Amino acid sequence: MPRQTFEEVVLPHLDAAFNYARWLTRSDADAEDVVQDAYVRALRFFSSLRSDDARSWLLTIVRNTWYGRFSQARGANQTTIYDDMTHDRPDHGLDPEALVMQQQAIEKVQRAVQELPADFREVIVLRELEELSYREIAAVAGIPIGTVMSRLARARERLLAILEPSVARTGKRS
Repeated sequence: MPRQTFEEVVLPHLDAAFNYARWLTRSDADAEDVVQDAYVRALRFFSSLRSDDARSWLLTIVRNTWYGRFSQARGANQTTIYDDMTHDRPDHGLDPEALVMQQQAIEKVQRAVQELPADFREVIVLRELEELSYREIAAVAGIPIGTVMSRLARARERLLAILEPSVARTGKRS
């Protein structure tokens, strides 16, 4: 079987890399910089890719690039909200009132995810948005699977507390 090229193996994961970087950096411009640097590194070290999981390999490079370049320089918990709505396509099948309610719900969840600490935010994004397995998240983040599961549980609890404060305090839905 002929060896696949970088473009064939890595390029299909560009959207996932950008999405992940955007959630980490909280900025489209910074995400573009991180992905560009990560792609240069990925190209340079393409021969070291030993598995068939180029997506996890690339996301690991994106994560390491972000931590190396941005987290120390600007603070990992910098609070800026980016507008992801410019890239979303509304569901035209809904009536205007339902569209507004859907848009408000999406914005509320995005703000809640942005409030999470970086380690919780990244596992939520990798699991819920990028649909990586626990094993893949562990490989990307460089942590044990048990830590992935623990962080996901705590991140989900915090999201619930942010989204529904009365449920978090009483344990009951009103």
